[in-house]
Order: sequence, then C-alpha cells, then structure tokens
Amino acid sequence: MKMKGLVYIVLACCSLSAFGQGEVLFQKATEAYNNGEYEKAIDYYENVLKTGKHSSELYFNLGNCHYKLDAIGPSIYYYEKALLLNPGDQETQNNLGFAQNMRLDAIEEMPKTAMARLHDSIVLFFTADQWSYLAIITMFLFVLGFIIYYVLSSATSKRFAFIIANVALIICILSIALAYLAHNDQRATNPAIIFEREIAVTSEPNDRSERVFALHEGTKVNILESLDDWSKIKIADGQTGWVPSGSLRVIKDF
Repeated sequence: MKMKGLVYIVLACCSLSAFGQGEVLFQKATEAYNNGEYEKAIDYYENVLKTGKHSSELYFNLGNCHYKLDAIGPSIYYYEKALLLNPGDQETQNNLGFAQNMRLDAIEEMPKTAMARLHDSIVLFFTADQWSYLAIITMFLFVLGFIIYYVLSSATSKRFAFIIANVALIICILSIALAYLAHNDQRATNPAIIFEREIAVTSEPNDRSERVFALHEGTKVNILESLDDWSKIKIADGQTGWVPSGSLRVIKDF
C-alpha cells in the first residue's frame, strides 16, 4: 500500500511538471508569435504537443503561424483540428475560410438536403464530448431541482423548482441523444488534408494505374480505406481515387 501511494505521488508530480512545462512553452510561443518569429513559435507549440497537452487554442495558434508563413496545407490542417475540438468558434471558421481561399482546387460540394443541413447545424454545433458535459450538468440540475422541490414549503418556490428540474431533464435527454449522434458522425468520417504541392489521384492503388484527376496542397479529403501505402479518398464533389498515404495528414490523429 505504501509503495502504491509513492507511485501515485510520483505520477502526480510528473503530471504537474509536464503541465507547468507546457504552460511555459505556450507563453514562449505566444511571445515569439507576437514578435513575428513564426517558425520559432511553431517549434514551441509543437513542443507543447509533445507534453501531451492539446487544445483548440493551441491548434488555432499553430494554424495562424503557418498561415503567416504562406504554408497552406499546415494552416488548414491545424484550423480543422481546432474546429474538431471547438466547432462553433467563429474566429477559427473565419481564418479557415481565408486559408481555403489560397488553395488551387475549387471543388464544388455536393448539395445537401434541408434535413441534412438541419442535422449538421444542430448535431455538430458541439462535439460529442461537449454534448456529454451538457448532459452531466443538466442531470445535476435535475437532481438539485427535485431536492429543492421536496425541501421548500412555499407553493410558488416548489412550482419553480419543479419546472426547472423537468426542463433540465428534457435538455439532459436531448444532450445524450445529440452526443450519440455526434459521436456516430465523427466516427463515420476520416478527414485528411493534402500536404503535397500537387498529387495525382489514380484509379487503383499503384503508380501504373490511370490518373483520374489531380489535387493540390490544402484540399480536404475523406479517407474511405487504406491498402499498404495507399489511401482511397473521396472529395467534396463525390469523386474518388487513390493517393499515396504519405501525401496527406489525418486530422483526427489525437
């Protein structure tokens, strides 16, 4: 038992040390960015990632650094990662739009039905984790509301507590359902960003097959499957083909 306690203390100290180191590196990176030293800032931010810490703010800042250096692929890649963790962030969406305007590929997305757009606007407003947190908070409010309902004696106060408890329960149930749908949506896709200046998309997973079309740096694709060193991808207009796996970087790699 004493040995286990010592192990827990050591692990806790290591975690605190890593957290402190990450904070120091983050501050240094921000200072370098403010001084226009974008490559230096990138090094600091990447070292923060090596400590195991990541956040939408960190990826947003990395996206800004690469954007300042005219690195289209990496800037879009990090903005997309930031949006995975914080889908509703308007500033990230705006910066992503600016970066996407620098791409060579202008791919027209397949039109979505009204129901699909409504689904995306509601379900993907938060991540699955954020919907889960909301469910936990509203469940706590539901329990608290009923406790207050039984404790209070005033009829008006009891009515108010009863209404709050039931509204919290409804929101909790909806949040659980939306968390489930958001989780399924996130698992259904495997987005990636092209990092090569130009890459040929072929009909089969080899260099000898027919070239179907070409893609350029910064284009977002969805990986359908992988075979050896090749990935089958699908782009926004529905076209599919194979590219070398090394030519792209998966967004959901954390």
